[in-house]
Amino acid sequence: MRKQGFDPQKYIEEQSKYILERVDKFDKLYLEFGGKLIGDKHAKRVLPGFDEDAKIKLLQKLKDQAEIIITVYSGDIERNKIRGDYGITYDMDVFRQIDELRGFGLEINSVVITRYNHEHSTDVFISKLERRGIKVYKHVAIPGYPSAVEKIVSKDGYGINPYVETTKSIVVVTAPGPNSGKLATCLNQLYHEHKLGNHAGYSKFETFPVWNVPLKHPLNVAYEAATVDLKDVNMMDYFHFETYNEVAVNYNRDLEMFPVVKRSIEKITGQESMYQSPTDMGVNRVGFGIIDDEAVKEASKQEIIRRHFQTECDYKKGLLDEEVVNRMKLIMEELELKEYHREPVIPAREYAEKLKGGVNKEVPAVMAFELNDGTVITGRSSNLMDSCSAAILNAIKYLANIGDEIFLLSPMIIETMKDLKTDKLHSKVATLNANEVLIALTIGAVTNPTAQLAVEKLHELNGVQAHSTVMLNKDDEQILKRLGIDVTSDPVYPSENLYYM
Repeated sequence: MRKQGFDPQKYIEEQSKYILERVDKFDKLYLEFGGKLIGDKHAKRVLPGFDEDAKIKLLQKLKDQAEIIITVYSGDIERNKIRGDYGITYDMDVFRQIDELRGFGLEINSVVITRYNHEHSTDVFISKLERRGIKVYKHVAIPGYPSAVEKIVSKDGYGINPYVETTKSIVVVTAPGPNSGKLATCLNQLYHEHKLGNHAGYSKFETFPVWNVPLKHPLNVAYEAATVDLKDVNMMDYFHFETYNEVAVNYNRDLEMFPVVKRSIEKITGQESMYQSPTDMGVNRVGFGIIDDEAVKEASKQEIIRRHFQTECDYKKGLLDEEVVNRMKLIMEELELKEYHREPVIPAREYAEKLKGGVNKEVPAVMAFELNDGTVITGRSSNLMDSCSAAILNAIKYLANIGDEIFLLSPMIIETMKDLKTDKLHSKVATLNANEVLIALTIGAVTNPTAQLAVEKLHELNGVQAHSTVMLNKDDEQILKRLGIDVTSDPVYPSENLYYM
């Protein structure tokens, strides 16, 4: 069992108390939420014990005082930008967020379209929202933003964008991803609030980097690895050190933007800002939830290796350039990390190497699972199913104490499904993927008690670490994510086919 390094309850209590202290300084606080509001898998991986929905549970405690604005950049809608962890476009992710936030009993104020320029896809998206009763505000790009403070903080700057009517003391501003216009929306609101005579303020809730752990702590280095494509670099907050003689960690974009944000707030309010550093602006207390630093360090190192594999695969797919790959290699070298430090890597590769000597001349597709008790289980692709399906079946058989010789699925059923795929549905890929195998297994469990035993063990795969010797298709990736399995892959295509995998 992996050691717990983080106390989620302590964190929520500390964080909610600190936010309320900040709220008390204003009539209304615009709280910019960085990172993922729901399902923060990165935080869960690097902080063992962290609740991936901690932020949303925190907001639930404050729901009588809070409402939510979601911002999305119109250009991201127009070019169908994909949110990698869910594999859906940003506009679809806005729909998903609204549904999930409402499911937690939270109030959605509106959606703000930022840098709007009458894009067709954006107009369609706006129509969909408005016809479902969601308020939509359109903010245009302001020339000179963010540096031309005198023009931006004027009737010709923020003044040309509409005011989003809000009523609660905490207004959370979130988005599907970075560069969606959260900060601009917050400052736009501050401008209009002060024009209306309201005493409103701004703060930022960004989990990473963690300001009160060392700059080169693996936890903070893991944040650099997670944002390697954005070229984020952790730095000492020199504004904070100069003012308080206290070391704090922040990252380059916030440090670069701080003087501009500070000047903008002072121009809006007409008085000196209460913030002397980017760290002052934040309300992040995640560092106070760490209860085992060594466990956090080890988990963070594993996350860096995982990000390394992801970067290599994205480069192979043409999604990243070589500069990003080289920067990721430097991060690995900085902490003296190797690929084989990830436990399931060697078993997967060794099994694949054995298969190379057999009849199969293509790249051997093997997946290895490191179960939560430390046991390693492998699965290989065959004419019947892919390696992901085989590894899942082998793992739940082990967990249910079912012998290897016992079939969970009748070969006849598998052959019938293959015939359906190839003969009736005209699929070029005959082998069954994980989604198809699990559906067949669940149906079979109705009449097969052994299969039912195996199905009941699926929840024990949550937290399993996996490695594949070939890159997975999207269906298998999504199934593994839904099961809570963290998977990495070697940057190798499973076949020479360009489309059919």
